[in-house]
Amino acid sequence: MGTIVRIEGMSCAHCAARVEKALNAVPGIRAKVDLSGRTAELEVDGEIDFDAVEKAVASAGYKAVR
Repeated sequence: MGTIVRIEGMSCAHCAARVEKALNAVPGIRAKVDLSGRTAELEVDGEIDFDAVEKAVASAGYKAVR
């Protein structure tokens, strides 16, 4: 099991796909977004850089919550 991050603002499958694509573009992160749970599960190589996660999610138009 990886790190679970709450994602605010997602309301549809398109939203979840945008967030997942943005997170998977971050080097060292493999993400799977769960729309119904409003979460993303992150498998990270090494230490998680939450600032990079927040920035990626924000670039997709949503908010990651620690």
